[in-house]
Parts: sequence; structure tokens; C-alpha cells
Amino acid sequence: MDNLDSVYTDLIMEHSMASHNKRKLEHPDKCEMGHNPSCGDEIELEIKMNGDVIEDLAFTGHGCAISQASTSIMIDTLIGKTKKEALEIIDTFIGMIKREIKDDSELEKLEDAIAFKNVSNMPARVKCAVLAWHTIKDLLDKEK
Repeated sequence: MDNLDSVYTDLIMEHSMASHNKRKLEHPDKCEMGHNPSCGDEIELEIKMNGDVIEDLAFTGHGCAISQASTSIMIDTLIGKTKKEALEIIDTFIGMIKREIKDDSELEKLEDAIAFKNVSNMPARVKCAVLAWHTIKDLLDKEK
């Protein structure tokens, strides 16, 4: 394992155990449930918008370390972004996991979420990594 992989592994483990994003929002604007039947991961995302900007985002639920870390890192990445920026980041993350986007300059917008780049090499973990990202995309697509 090279140094970068080690940093990414540490980041994923840190976020899988962190609780700063695992909470209920007071008066969320919308919420969306996500479920991964193959692993048993279940999350509920809650969002608070300020106009077109994601003011706050939080989750509750349970799942494996990959799903929990991916959800937490996604939240850190998307808070403060506009809906348009968030949807671009979400599409980039999903494209990275599907190996459709490999250009490192395009992946920079993912910030710490790039730590999941090698999950595409672990097919059993792909659904765990993208669960929150698909869930927030569904939630934002419903947002008017």
C-alpha cells in the first residue's frame, strides 16, 4: 500500500467512526431514505436549504464503514455548495466510481471524496460507497 492509499484508508476509517454529520436536523426542508439491500445499509438524509445553497445536511442510519464514511465525507463536501455545484460533484463522484471519469483535474472537485477512487476495484463495495450520493441526488432532483 503506498502512502496515498494509506492516507485514504485513514480518512475513510476516521469518517466511518465520526459522528459530526450523524445527527437529526432541526426543521429540515426535505428528507430522503436510502437503502442498500445487498449490504443492509440504511440512511436517512436531511437537508436544509438557504435559497439555492445547501445550508446544512445530516444523516441518521446504520451501515458498513464504507457507506458511513462515504455519507459523512459527502456531507462535508456538499455543505455550502449551490444545488448546481452539488449535482456536478455528485455526478463526478458516481462517474469516478463507475470508472467513467479518470481525469485527475476533474476529480479535484471531489475534495476528500476522492478517497473512494479505488472502491471501483471492489465490486461488492460500490453500492455501499454510492448509496448516499444517489440518495442526495434523488433529494435534490425533487427540490424545486
